[in-house]
Amino acid sequence: MSDIRSFPPIAGKNARILILGSIPGKASLEAGQYYAHPRNQFWTIMAELLACGPLSDYPGKTQALLDANIALWDVMQSCYRPGSLDAAIDKSSVVANDFKSFLADHPHIRQIFFNGATAEQAFRRLVRPDLLKPDLHLQRLPSTSPAHAALNFQQKLECWRVIASGLNSVANH
Repeated sequence: MSDIRSFPPIAGKNARILILGSIPGKASLEAGQYYAHPRNQFWTIMAELLACGPLSDYPGKTQALLDANIALWDVMQSCYRPGSLDAAIDKSSVVANDFKSFLADHPHIRQIFFNGATAEQAFRRLVRPDLLKPDLHLQRLPSTSPAHAALNFQQKLECWRVIASGLNSVANH
């Protein structure tokens, strides 16, 4: 694996929250699914936040996000990366996804949460300077990747609860 491409976004027209990863890892690319590595905690955290019980199949997982008006995508459209770790991404090879068009097509998005530091840094470097939406709330959350072992599941979940709060605040507007 070296030259890699991201997946299309998962997003409904009424999406209010966007969660951004960096680019899919090896297990995800092989499965053709976001967060497919069995030890990645993304889907377990989402099931907890959305109170929808265990999410077993991929269509059910993605539908739970759509039902909650959460969009999912990656900052990077493509890059060169030997292996699966974000640390191995050749920064000079990164091409960002088209956020101007995406946000124009999803005008209700007001909050963007980053699944880890690499996604946030790439977004701030490659996307934010040209983005004409100053009212976006941007927030980095701890990576759900098994490579991010500094926090256990419960600690990550507590940090990610801000998304549930965000869902409640947009529902009240």
